[in-house]
Amino acid sequence: MLIAGAYSWLVAYLELEYFEVGKSSSISNLGLMHSVLGFVISLLLVFRTNTAYDRWWEGRKQLGGLTNSARNLAIKLHSFLKDEDDKRFFRLMIPNYAFAMKNHLRENEDYHELDPVLDLKTNHHLPNQIASKIFERLNKLYEEGKLNSDQLWLLNGEFKSLTDICGACERIKNTPIPYTYSVFIKKFIFLYVFTLPFGWVNSIGYLIIPVIMFILYAFASLELIAEEIENPFGSDANDLPVDQICQNIRKHVSEII
Repeated sequence: MLIAGAYSWLVAYLELEYFEVGKSSSISNLGLMHSVLGFVISLLLVFRTNTAYDRWWEGRKQLGGLTNSARNLAIKLHSFLKDEDDKRFFRLMIPNYAFAMKNHLRENEDYHELDPVLDLKTNHHLPNQIASKIFERLNKLYEEGKLNSDQLWLLNGEFKSLTDICGACERIKNTPIPYTYSVFIKKFIFLYVFTLPFGWVNSIGYLIIPVIMFILYAFASLELIAEEIENPFGSDANDLPVDQICQNIRKHVSEII
């Protein structure tokens, strides 16, 4: 913004004091071009921010679905199971799945939040390993007669949704906005802002300096906001509260079972 302000002052000084370009000059008519381009760049930025927000909102819906599935699975298991060792296994493993998914989406290898119930291979897909162990335990309970076929069928729906949610979150994370599109918008903003002084100096004089700085602030901020929220599973201030959601899942599952 400071560079843009200095640049605007230089253009204003050269046009007004040195070259004495008049309002009838063809250069001063560039403002007509900016009126059209301003509408185009506004459409591009609206599409960019809406696309990024859709990704953020879709991530929030998937994490909300993870919370609901964990609760429903815990409620049904608490009703179906009588053995305390079985209850303890699921009381630990359901929240473990949430924390494993969080670390997987962040590509974070710090797994201290997981309860050490299983011998997991951290270099493999951790949520899949935990989901596999949960289903193995459910199948074992069915073979031992602790669950009947109807109960297993009810649990399977809630259990399947965990993997579906993980896949949907991976899709959001691994499908970013195309790099070429993002670069094009940045170049468009740069060229638009840095040609504005030529067309507007003769209309508003040295006021062009704060005007250019404010326009650059508005356009560049919209692009940066879109970049900030298009991957909603990180740990930045504008990302989703994934840590709090995982802690709530652990708290609620522990209360239920």
